[in-house]
Amino acid sequence: MTPQTDEGALVDDIAARIRARIMDGELPIGKPLRQAALAAEFGVSRTPVREALRQLQNGGLIEMQPHRGAVVRVPAPWEVRQAYEVRAELEALAARRAAARITDSQLAELRRHNDVLRAAAEGTGTSGVGAPDTTRANDCFHTVVCQAADNPWLSRMIDRINESFPRNVSSLALTGDERHRQLNVRQHDAVVAALTDRDEDRAQEAMREHVISAGEHLTAWYERRSQTVFHG
Repeated sequence: MTPQTDEGALVDDIAARIRARIMDGELPIGKPLRQAALAAEFGVSRTPVREALRQLQNGGLIEMQPHRGAVVRVPAPWEVRQAYEVRAELEALAARRAAARITDSQLAELRRHNDVLRAAAEGTGTSGVGAPDTTRANDCFHTVVCQAADNPWLSRMIDRINESFPRNVSSLALTGDERHRQLNVRQHDAVVAALTDRDEDRAQEAMREHVISAGEHLTAWYERRSQTVFHG
């Protein structure tokens, strides 16, 4: 392996580690990313950190701001809405395909994940809304549907959209909004019911309605957040 290849692998590794921390919310939107601090943390010079941040900037997760340097980017509300419009159509297709292919064990898994969300929404679970367990349950619910659809191309396209926004934000947007938390669970119930009945049309429409609804709620959250994140 040449030194140039070694350097490229190091940059990719640093970018992946920073990306993971952004996606799980450890580095929240609006947070400055100091090259010196990151270099010290990773035990490297500033050069690979600078290149990793440039890579993340090209991917849309961070942006460079005057007098602040690199910060975790706050997506524009219109970007969120447009992304979720596309995601809704892709996941609707996944649900339609899943209706003809899903197994009983996968249906049971969907119910278990939604029960975690139901307990959190009703305040009867061990994890609150926005906790890692509920974030993971929501992600896993959608992942199971994509797995049941059995189309790797479709799954990769959905993953690409999901990786454009921190994964914990959807759960944060539900915090303090009991009505939407309960709506989220009911919409999941509708998807599961349609899949259980092997009804392709119902499954497709239920998933499309759910993702569009989630996108509108998340868009509104980003609109509020974008007005305060840099101003306290």
